Amino acid sequence: MPLPLRLFGCLALSAAVAVSATAAASGRASSTPCPQARVTDAYAAHVRRALLSGRDRWGEALLSRRNGPTLAGASRFLHPLLFARSRRGPATTSGVYYIPFGEPLGTRGAFGTALHVADGSEILASSGPRRLTVLVGDHGRERYGACLARLTPARLAQGWLPILDTAYVDADGVRYRQESFAARIDGAASPISFVRLQVDARRARAGADVRFALSDRGVSTSDERLVSDDETDLLFSPGGEGSGSAAEYRVAPGEQATLYAGWLLHPGAVSPRLHLDEQSYIAARDQLTRFWEDRLSTGATFNVPDPHVMDAERSLLIQQLTLTWRYSVGNTYQELSFPEAIDVARILGSYGQLDVMRAMLATSAARLADGPSNWKAGELLLATAEYYRLSGDRKLVRATTPLLARLVADLGRQLARHRNHGLLDRERYSSDVAATVYGLHSQAVAWQGLRTIAGVWAQTGQPQLAATARAFAARLGSALHRAVRRSERRLDDGSLFIPAALLAKRMPFDRVTASRTGSYWNLVLPYALASGLFPPHSREAQGVLEFMLRHGSRLLGLVRAGGYSLYRHPVYPISGTDESYGTNVARFLADNDEPGQLVLSLYGSLAAAMTPNTFVSGEAASVAPLHHEYYRSMYLPPNTAGNANVLETLRLTLVHETGTRGVPDGLELAYATPRGWLAPGHRISVDDAPTSFGHLSYSLAASADLITGSIDLPSSPRLHTVRLRLRLPANESIAAVRVDGRRARVDRRTGTITLPATSGSVGLIATVRTAAGRG
Repeated sequence: MPLPLRLFGCLALSAAVAVSATAAASGRASSTPCPQARVTDAYAAHVRRALLSGRDRWGEALLSRRNGPTLAGASRFLHPLLFARSRRGPATTSGVYYIPFGEPLGTRGAFGTALHVADGSEILASSGPRRLTVLVGDHGRERYGACLARLTPARLAQGWLPILDTAYVDADGVRYRQESFAARIDGAASPISFVRLQVDARRARAGADVRFALSDRGVSTSDERLVSDDETDLLFSPGGEGSGSAAEYRVAPGEQATLYAGWLLHPGAVSPRLHLDEQSYIAARDQLTRFWEDRLSTGATFNVPDPHVMDAERSLLIQQLTLTWRYSVGNTYQELSFPEAIDVARILGSYGQLDVMRAMLATSAARLADGPSNWKAGELLLATAEYYRLSGDRKLVRATTPLLARLVADLGRQLARHRNHGLLDRERYSSDVAATVYGLHSQAVAWQGLRTIAGVWAQTGQPQLAATARAFAARLGSALHRAVRRSERRLDDGSLFIPAALLAKRMPFDRVTASRTGSYWNLVLPYALASGLFPPHSREAQGVLEFMLRHGSRLLGLVRAGGYSLYRHPVYPISGTDESYGTNVARFLADNDEPGQLVLSLYGSLAAAMTPNTFVSGEAASVAPLHHEYYRSMYLPPNTAGNANVLETLRLTLVHETGTRGVPDGLELAYATPRGWLAPGHRISVDDAPTSFGHLSYSLAASADLITGSIDLPSSPRLHTVRLRLRLPANESIAAVRVDGRRARVDRRTGTITLPATSGSVGLIATVRTAAGRG
């Protein structure tokens, strides 16, 4: 159970005046000591009880509320994420995470990304060891943000723009406000990270020395620039002086000043007419804002009445369009990672970013040609088919069909080799687990890919290839079901355990995070669950879901994991979460119509798997306190798979496709929206969302006694069913519904309405009844 509100409020208040020891050092003896915090015994016990439970007690508490999970409710349970770690330790000088800033050129992301550390202390280059450090205080020896107790946590401009905003008070009481961003401007070949630092020493006992310090050596000063080898490294505003590899300013006691610096991501030529001041700074900021407003105006838009969700959606799309196929940036994960990159591509396509999806699939195909696996082959087959269904573009299918046909032929040869059990070859369990197994997850994805590409080839003039892929899918599907029946275990609690490694002796896990094997089972099995191998609402699907809910698979709706990259050698129940692998859990939940669990995953992700107000996630996140630090840690953030999971979960609450035998044939609209989204005065809208049937738009507007809706359905003979759900606040119910003026039937238990599956606009009016005496 959660901590009492009063106690948890005291713990949260202590964060405002506390800092972990790893980030407290200011570089000098400070006039005002920086207090250090550790987790309290009460908080540690609160977390330990949750980790020991097989059930998601925190999630169940939120689901039991009358209107279900909310962001405020989900944020009560865990301290915020702040620190970034690699295998060698802290990922930055201060240990605080960074945010990737860059402007994508075309469809392959930004060529050069500036990494702005969220405490305002540093800006790093994604391509090497170069950095800019911001130093303040007496003699410029205090790193900006060094004392977290005196730091106002990071936010993004307007809640979502890639413009970082922080505030800080140094050891002598001087106040600072910092804003920074990265942009491309005329007159400079390299992207520039701009910094505006407002300094207020009016009430301080001393002035401040501000230093914008470069990591470069051999730097000289020339006309308000720091230059090395005739290439500009840093621009700075008037009033500063070059001193070695730093630009320095002095702000006397009782004075204020606004200082500007512009750090080139790649040292290079800068127009002699370009100078840095308030005017040029604002011009660059406005240009960046227009760029992203224009960029996000393309593609689909999903609008909901929760401002935090909307900020997250836009910020995460910006991160994804900046990084595209890269799993992360500025660390060892700056690479294309299968199958994660394919999932990111699929999700960007569902948001209407089909040109980016196409480019990512082309990049993936080129990498796959060097060394395919069954899992990778299945993912590429599946994603190529999905791209075609969303876009109707045959060019990519034609271009990749020779490669795809070779992949299908190889799958067929493997099936022919194993006529005894009918499965594909053994493969590595995962990138982190070297054991070779008959992996249910990888083989189910291959089966799914064969089924989906068969349908596309049938539509694009490749009947022989379609027949071959369909036949292989049928053989593999039958073999997988036989192997599952031989391998599964029905437990006394009624749940069903299906191992990820088939035809091997695998005992059910009592708690999935109590062992490394169980932890990785929890990460990979959802690929099989989302494949459709176990039909929605079937015995297997419901049994496995019950196993997950009873045996420690979820926490706050998040995917639990051992967190070995963070904890090294954790002893149960020490563990964390890994929402990089939540995407297929969300798809499985949507397929099985679990709206409460989907909402829990959405708000759990925003509250506990991402940094507050800046929306950065890592591959894994700590839950059990790490090194007694107050703030929680992430492994190698930012992580595009974690970002994509939130985007996919949001989309699934609003638009979900149904189908039989791998062929989409229906739409479910607003099937899993939080109940508060249709409170009076609120509006939900989906505009120009690509689906397998064409582009879809709809809107729902709530007033005190009515829900009015307009649905523009795509024209497709393949669209057989359309259902809309009105998930109202708990004190409201549907009295009557009219669709295009005619009375319509409604499932009053769920609020589900069947709409005519015909193209064109459909109008809906639902009369709402409010329970007397209920708020």
